[in-house]
Amino acid sequence: MIVVTSPGQRRIDEIGDESRRRILDAAEELFAERGFDRTSFVDIAKRSGISRGSIPWHFKNKDGLVMAVVERAVARIWPVERYESVPSITEVFSETAELLRTGNSALVFMILVEALGGRGVVHDQYREFFSRRRAGIEELLRFKRPAGLDPEQAAERERTAAVALNGALLGIHLQALVDPENVDLDAALVAIATMFDRNLADVWR
Repeated sequence: MIVVTSPGQRRIDEIGDESRRRILDAAEELFAERGFDRTSFVDIAKRSGISRGSIPWHFKNKDGLVMAVVERAVARIWPVERYESVPSITEVFSETAELLRTGNSALVFMILVEALGGRGVVHDQYREFFSRRRAGIEELLRFKRPAGLDPEQAAERERTAAVALNGALLGIHLQALVDPENVDLDAALVAIATMFDRNLADVWR
């Protein structure tokens, strides 16, 4: 069955999409500036230029809006399609540096703080984010796994290495956020990637 959308309906959909984007943009800015709890729908309405009543229409409630903001931020930093190919560790870290540099670092930091504080929706989203990053690194390592190893033991070591690399990425990012004048994000990521590449065989020993 073919559904034909009228020009009028398409225009309504476009307006709805634009309103949603403006609300998300405003919420992202305000969450980064003030935190989730200190940002109200009234604040977001003023910043976005969209009526307060439109916000729950798009996102139902505050948690729904927070989830949408976090999902969008996470998708920018680590898109799902990144796993369709198997890059080198250096490429992964270089791309991560670029994404962190062009993204809203303050928001990423705020999301982490909220996740550590136990906020349910944020904690779940950030846990999924870390899980996806580890899965991507594990996939990369499986591709580079030497022949003849016990599959279960190799997989366990790859999981451990993925946790370590994920932690290195987070630690470097947080240092760059807190002390950007003294932390060269690109140089630090290249250094850790180079060290890992040079000692890659140690993952399976």
